[in-house]
Amino acid sequence: MQDFGAAFVEAFALIVNFDAQLAEIIGLSLRVTLSAVVIACVIGLPLGALLAVTRFPGRGLVVAVISGLMGLPPVVVGLGVYLLLSSAGPLGVLQLLYTPTAMIIAQAILVTPIVAALTRQVIDDLHIEYDELLRSLGSSRMETVATLLWDARYSLLTAALAGLGRAFAEVGAVMIVGGNINHVTRVMTTAIALETSKGALALALGLGIILVCLSVLINAGLMGLRRTAERMAYA
Repeated sequence: MQDFGAAFVEAFALIVNFDAQLAEIIGLSLRVTLSAVVIACVIGLPLGALLAVTRFPGRGLVVAVISGLMGLPPVVVGLGVYLLLSSAGPLGVLQLLYTPTAMIIAQAILVTPIVAALTRQVIDDLHIEYDELLRSLGSSRMETVATLLWDARYSLLTAALAGLGRAFAEVGAVMIVGGNINHVTRVMTTAIALETSKGALALALGLGIILVCLSVLINAGLMGLRRTAERMAYA
């Protein structure tokens, strides 16, 4: 195994020189993760808002299920998507297994409950405050959903960033459905696991440093958005 000091020096050199392999892995990670989060937001934001403003039998159960799915085990999701996309599965004809698309699907499944549950909490509180006003204006259910989503946009961005952080850290599901294929499906988390097992610490450390920096940026973004939302609320 490499000397730790030399490995750190080499890792920083890879980052400073923007090594081609490093750049390729980071680029694929960003493409997969951002695509999954966008899909999760398209599904999760309106779903969470509808659950907040709609009352129907069994609503409590649906809310509980979505909240419970926030902790969905990644390997279970990976297994489910694998069975769905494998040659013997119902979508095997699409030949999506071991492709970035399969990884996007797995990550979107993991992130959607997070976005939906956090959106429901935010919109539920807002709906209680503005329900009478919106009723007096004759707003339909969909108009109410759209109005509340827009009014809570800063708070809802925190839900999206929370999902982004979850997706960036994911390794189990993407390993199963992506296969960690070099130049095809190798992302930061799976590359770190592979390079560490090989004892090649430089690339693993370089990717780890980038991943930590992204995590810090996401958390800084969350804090900034909370402060913006607070200023907007008291303005």
